[in-house]
Amino acid sequence: MTASEATRVAVDEVEGLAVDGLRWLTEAARETSEGGLAWTTRPSDNELDPMLYSGTAGNVPVLLEAWRHFGDDSYADAALRAARSLAHSVDGIDDDSLYFGRTGMALVLRALHEELGDTAAGAAADRALELVRSRFDGTRWGDLFELMGGNAGIGLGALLAGDTELAVLAMEPYLRTAEQTPAGVHWAHRTGIDSRLHHVSHGTLGIVLALARVGGATGRADLVELALAGAADVMARDEAGPEGFLVLHSTPQYRPDVIEPISYGWCHGPAGDAQVFRVLRDITADPVWPALADRCWHTVTHSGLPQRLRPGFWDNNGRCCGTAGVLALACDRIAEQQDPHDFAHVLVADLAARAIRDSDGARWSNFEHRATPSNLEPCTGWAMGNAGIVRELLRFVRLSRGGDPRYAFAWPDQPPVPAQATTLRRGTDAVL
Repeated sequence: MTASEATRVAVDEVEGLAVDGLRWLTEAARETSEGGLAWTTRPSDNELDPMLYSGTAGNVPVLLEAWRHFGDDSYADAALRAARSLAHSVDGIDDDSLYFGRTGMALVLRALHEELGDTAAGAAADRALELVRSRFDGTRWGDLFELMGGNAGIGLGALLAGDTELAVLAMEPYLRTAEQTPAGVHWAHRTGIDSRLHHVSHGTLGIVLALARVGGATGRADLVELALAGAADVMARDEAGPEGFLVLHSTPQYRPDVIEPISYGWCHGPAGDAQVFRVLRDITADPVWPALADRCWHTVTHSGLPQRLRPGFWDNNGRCCGTAGVLALACDRIAEQQDPHDFAHVLVADLAARAIRDSDGARWSNFEHRATPSNLEPCTGWAMGNAGIVRELLRFVRLSRGGDPRYAFAWPDQPPVPAQATTLRRGTDAVL
């Protein structure tokens, strides 16, 4: 699909949609006993969710984004109130990971200290990371052993939260647990599983991303070399070359009864693979990596998304495995390479068309063709809900106006655009 085949949404209307999405999100917040704000995954849920993936920690970045974008202190105030609930939750959660536990909460609390001067949030981040450190068994923190729920995410989050010692501690076990393959190495994403996953969220490339960033930042060449070996394994599995890049979800297929073998989003597809190749580009300066990122983008833009070509093909609007995650990469390319805005407009138009808008604001229902009813309840958080979608819409608006492409909060597994790209965007009017 090209932009000429889609109805473009005026930039001011996109911004209005983001405002409505923020209104629905903030009104879904719950007051907590310590005077904070917290969210459930869905408004109908009873249990508060502190996670980066689907709950309060993942909602704070879009509040910071809105504060920077609009200059409205009410969003910063909401973020500070969310910090109270996160600080209160640090001791009670039984998970140490980046996306599902303390490390992700610590990263967000650290950002609130640095951005808004909340010293209590900074102290809570320190306490969270000390708890994470104390629960390490010498190899891992639990069953999962990957980016979202295991060592790779803990190492990456600790690095970005300023604890390089913990970051290296988390990543070193990959040196002794790597499994040799004909082309490189890979790892089991959890204990007792025969399948080997290949992409960012639970697979080899997520581990590669963390190894490269931690190794590059700490001068550990052995970690960077291991990252390159992991990337080589995945590169050898490509089925779409020479112009494209497409790798199966896993080998042998993990849970084939419920998981598609091919995906295109951030979590298990080329939209996320390209983010890893951007990291390797920045760390190694080898031209093979931007070329691979280009091939990923070729595959994404020729896949047919965001159309729903068949049941289950493209049923998610969110940042993890849906349209918003592809929009994030589209905007990275606009900022870094001055790509045309055409495909980003297609994605934004699709998000606008699928939004539910009424007096409560705007939100998005994902679709599950195997369930009845198939339209799922809208979610609040980063992965599948408003927080992840609105964050990308606001960035698209800024880019469309020739503004700053940087986020207020850099997501841990999405490398920030280089400084020269920021300078270029500030000095050049966007071509729409």
